[in-house]
Amino acid sequence: MMNQALKPYEPLLLGILRIVAALVIFSYGTQKILGFPASQAVPPTGSLPWIAGLFELVAGFPVLVGFQARIAAFVLSGVMAFAYFLAHAPQGFYPAQNGGVPAILFCFVFLYLAAAGAGPVSLDAALRKT
Repeated sequence: MMNQALKPYEPLLLGILRIVAALVIFSYGTQKILGFPASQAVPPTGSLPWIAGLFELVAGFPVLVGFQARIAAFVLSGVMAFAYFLAHAPQGFYPAQNGGVPAILFCFVFLYLAAAGAGPVSLDAALRKT
């Protein structure tokens, strides 16, 4: 019963998931690369966190607007997996203790978006209609 009640909202919720996840990852990129919002921990230019921020900025925007979102989401999924295994896993086994929960969640959300696509509320969908 619940499945049928929510079924009509699946495409809209896919778009909301894409937009929210992309806004958050894009904001991480703007913070690391552009210094906005201001942060005390801006990584040095060329460092691995800075490079991750560049990916978050450059690939986050296409996911946000839904343009070539599958490709950008796949790249971001890999970046988040790399971040988890490089930065968090060496700190301990459990994600709740090593600070890796956001990286794991982003990895799988972006992997899902790479498979599901941008949804009907996206530039990709608008371009298909024309």
